[in-house]
Amino acid sequence: MGKLTKKRKVANAKVDADKLYPLDDAMALLKEVNTANFDASVDLHIRLGVDPRKADQAIRGTVTLPNGTGKSKKVLVLCTPDKEEEAKAAGADYVGLDEYITKIQQGWTDIDVIIAAPNVMAQVGKVGRILGPRGLMPNPKSGTVTPKIADAVNDVKGGKIAFRVDKYGIIHSSVGRVSFSAEKLSQNANELIQTVFKLRPNSAKGIYMKGISVASTMSPGIKIEPKQA
Repeated sequence: MGKLTKKRKVANAKVDADKLYPLDDAMALLKEVNTANFDASVDLHIRLGVDPRKADQAIRGTVTLPNGTGKSKKVLVLCTPDKEEEAKAAGADYVGLDEYITKIQQGWTDIDVIIAAPNVMAQVGKVGRILGPRGLMPNPKSGTVTPKIADAVNDVKGGKIAFRVDKYGIIHSSVGRVSFSAEKLSQNANELIQTVFKLRPNSAKGIYMKGISVASTMSPGIKIEPKQA
């Protein structure tokens, strides 16, 4: 482990590692202890009492953050020619099909979100092994496989994000940038927390939300008092 800088030592001293902070207080403290000299991402980590190996407990979904993500996402739309103008008008960064399937096969994945029309999923399946591990594979559950291309592009550009639990039972998701006000960060985080809570499977026993914490790219983690148990 690298040697802690003076700024990081000061930041660490301001955070009580054993305390569960109210959400609003946690976000205010996060802005105070951020040590990055750039507009760092603010990431929420939610540890769930689920077994991701069971299909009905592999929590995943989407949420539209009320204040956006603070990052302009690069969107690729894979569709037939009749949908291309619709995708471009909605603000998609890249639009097409065969040429992008070929580019992906050659290793190109410089995009944040891929939206696909249902009638091209057979072609998209050819690159599933490349896109899947990177979290880029279009999926109906996340709204990225849809005939309503323009709506999907507008949602992504407007702050809609997809999330899924990892193999350890934790959801990791950005909820904004350090430049956001504490109030906007709280609103975004609360929207994600409430959405995840509503997805609690009936088969999950005991405490559902075991722990929530927030941190920026270069700040100590701050534990948050769960809204629901």
